[in-house]
Formats: sequence, structure tokens, C-alpha cells
Amino acid sequence: MGHKSVIMAIAGREGNKMTKVIVKNGKVDEALRSFKQKVIKNGHIKKIKEKEHYSKPGVRRRNAKKEYIKNCRKRDRKNR
Repeated sequence: MGHKSVIMAIAGREGNKMTKVIVKNGKVDEALRSFKQKVIKNGHIKKIKEKEHYSKPGVRRRNAKKEYIKNCRKRDRKNR
């Protein structure tokens, strides 16, 4: 059996929620790739980018509305 280690990262102020990936047989590249995918899927990167600078409440609402419309269109394309 190969040596196992764990890559962990704390995501924001969410307490004990951590993204964990197990490195199997020394394949760090595969573990790093899966770690990146998990972080993107959880939305941690998006949260960090949103908090880089202040955005006014109206701008946040407009962006949320644009994203909602975009997601609705994606969902409609899948349902056809």
C-alpha cells in the first residue's frame, strides 16, 4: 500500500467545513485536480471574488437577476 496524505483547505468563516482530498499512491496531480473541482463546485472561489471589493446593493441585485435569467435559460435548453 502506498503512502496516503490529506490536502485540506479552510473555506472562509464557515467554521469546520473543509474541503478534503486524499492523495492515493503519491498521485498529487490527480488529488490537486479533484480538489480544484470540489472548491469550484462548492462556490468558494465565487465568494472570494465577490468579497474582493464592495458592490452597492443595487448592483448586487442586478447581478443576481442577470444570473437568475442566465440559469433559467440554461435550464430551459436542457429541458427541450
